[in-house]
Amino acid sequence: MKIGSLKLENPIISAPMAGISDLPYRLIMKRHGAALVFTEMISANGLFFNGKATRVLLNSREEEHPLGVQLFGEDPERLAEAVKQVEDCGELIDLNLGCPVRKVIRSGAGSALLRDPDKVARIISAVRHATSRPLTIKFRSGWDHDLINFLEIAHIAVEEGVDAVTLHPRTRSQMFGGQADWQQIKKLKESLSIPVIGSGDLFSAECIKTMFEQTGCDAVMIGRGGYGNPWIINQALDLLAGRPVIQPSATERLAVARDHFELCLGTFGPRKTLGQMRKHLCWYVRGMENAAEFRAQINQTRTTTEMSDLLEDFFANAA
Repeated sequence: MKIGSLKLENPIISAPMAGISDLPYRLIMKRHGAALVFTEMISANGLFFNGKATRVLLNSREEEHPLGVQLFGEDPERLAEAVKQVEDCGELIDLNLGCPVRKVIRSGAGSALLRDPDKVARIISAVRHATSRPLTIKFRSGWDHDLINFLEIAHIAVEEGVDAVTLHPRTRSQMFGGQADWQQIKKLKESLSIPVIGSGDLFSAECIKTMFEQTGCDAVMIGRGGYGNPWIINQALDLLAGRPVIQPSATERLAVARDHFELCLGTFGPRKTLGQMRKHLCWYVRGMENAAEFRAQINQTRTTTEMSDLLEDFFANAA
């Protein structure tokens, strides 16, 4: 799998996700086999105004590379300037044309850009001229049922010089509801000469294998399916290679949850770890006996020591 000059070890990619794909999460996904991981969305406006919170999102470690940096914004010149600031932070630049969140839409960025193909062309052209790094876009199938224009957007992107595209085949109005239309990924692959990365509803190794088979995509991007489940990557690689899929034991789950917790604590300190790890730890115990009780208790923790003790006690009783 190659994206421009970047050669990846396998076709499994971990998605950029606001509030999720921070440094600790990326390290966990990389350790479980992800060929490429992405930062959270980086605001071009935040970089322009030198926002500290924006800069923190670029913190990285050598271990997680190759790293993709995802940018969002609505102004071509500002995005071009942002690329110059961040291109040394990673090996690939991605432009977000798919975020459906209202705050992003109101600014004219994310999937709002799907309503203005001419602006999409100007943005990609400006960014392409600003960097020699591999350049990709991540986008949705359209704004709503009446404006499904993913093929038009993709061809514009190719004309302006992107090296690959990632399609989440839902419209902006669907948010994450309904079912992703994988046939749109197939249509896109059949119409483009550059790599196509498929995204949407990849919650198991079997789903990943099926997406490859049904769409012919070159790679897949795992989003929500990786929450508390980094094993999905190695499981998919095993399944694709004809090896049996092995489910993690309770001991393995605890080891990874503990590792994630310690990475978060070392990266962000106790206060932010409390907020971040509540959701992650709830995901790590999903499907296990007494998980509902654990979730109720973990959301009441007030110190990281209490959180750590609760995690250990849960798995001690689960073993």
